[in-house]
Amino acid sequence: MNRFVAAERALRSAAPHQLVDAVREALCDDYAAKTVQLYLADYGLATLQAAHTAPSPPESVPAYGTPAGRAFGSQEPFVEKLNDGQVRLHLPVTVRGDRLGVLAVTMPSADQAEECLDELAEVAKVLGHEVIVADRDTDLYIRARRTDRLTLAAEMQWQLLPGRSCTRPEYAVGAQLEPAYAIFGDNFDWSGDADRLMIYITNGMGEGIEASLLTNLGINALRNARRAGLSIADQAALADQAVYAQYRGDAHLSVLLLDLDLRTGRLQVVDAGSPQMLRLRGRTVTVVEFEAQLPLGMFEETDYVAQQVVELEPGDRLIFASDGVYAVAAPGGGEQYGERALARAIVSTSLLPAAEVPRAVLRELAGHRGTPVPDDDALVVCLDWFGPRRAS
Repeated sequence: MNRFVAAERALRSAAPHQLVDAVREALCDDYAAKTVQLYLADYGLATLQAAHTAPSPPESVPAYGTPAGRAFGSQEPFVEKLNDGQVRLHLPVTVRGDRLGVLAVTMPSADQAEECLDELAEVAKVLGHEVIVADRDTDLYIRARRTDRLTLAAEMQWQLLPGRSCTRPEYAVGAQLEPAYAIFGDNFDWSGDADRLMIYITNGMGEGIEASLLTNLGINALRNARRAGLSIADQAALADQAVYAQYRGDAHLSVLLLDLDLRTGRLQVVDAGSPQMLRLRGRTVTVVEFEAQLPLGMFEETDYVAQQVVELEPGDRLIFASDGVYAVAAPGGGEQYGERALARAIVSTSLLPAAEVPRAVLRELAGHRGTPVPDDDALVVCLDWFGPRRAS
């Protein structure tokens, strides 16, 4: 049995809470590694938190401006030279484009690190898959992602999310919510199959638990209709009925539903009181206007109609922003962030991958706001369209 297969088997057979111990033992025994540590990105994408079982955990590191942060941001292994001739490999831990963190492996020499770099990068990918599976059975890795305690509303919202990024040959999508540890009603969801990508971007009215309960009901009603094979117009109608049946018009949910045909790039949209959508094509940012329809749950048995949007071109980038982004005012009741500032932020981040864009835009927004923590939910979703998959 070769050493990579042995490491993979050790991870797949380890108890859910012992993945770090298993990968450490495998890499130290078979690859001569000196130290092995898993770091997971926190909810705010600001730090990489050490996943550990020891009473004295290693220090966490910033997600930007550090060797581990460089590997996390670029999604490429980064080799850090140490003083004693050893090197530390920082390896992205990523599952289908969803960036979980970094595996840091200290090797005795640069030659040994170079010789096994590709295999260790593959081990990091296997570890990522096992962490996702282990989350069903242990809270260890979920706790490791936290720099602070989540509010109950935020806990409920994060459990709804599909991930924060996803990559396929046809598209890449990334999203981020703030304040990460105290979000209320903003949310996103997506699901892709061979021919379609469906995305929901929601904003539930109210605050705290009430907003979170409303969003949970709406998202699960939409998923239930989607999984029954219904169109986005019928999904909106059924979710509308579910929300109205519960709240009788006293609460409603704003949602933008998108259905992207992966074979053609054609985009259909239902705009039910949605967040804003902007398109970056080349260096030009355009606000895409939709036919406004009623938010979910305002009235009984509302009919919804899907709007056909012009066909996307390969290279197009779509940005979706909630009102907690473009309506934010500068300190002292100053100018709102608005479409113009958002367009500048979109252009300035045009070279970043989709997974990096939401966080970068939210950092610029924090500079405009003048405070690190927003007063309202702020949601940014980025969708890059690469074009239909070529037949092999």
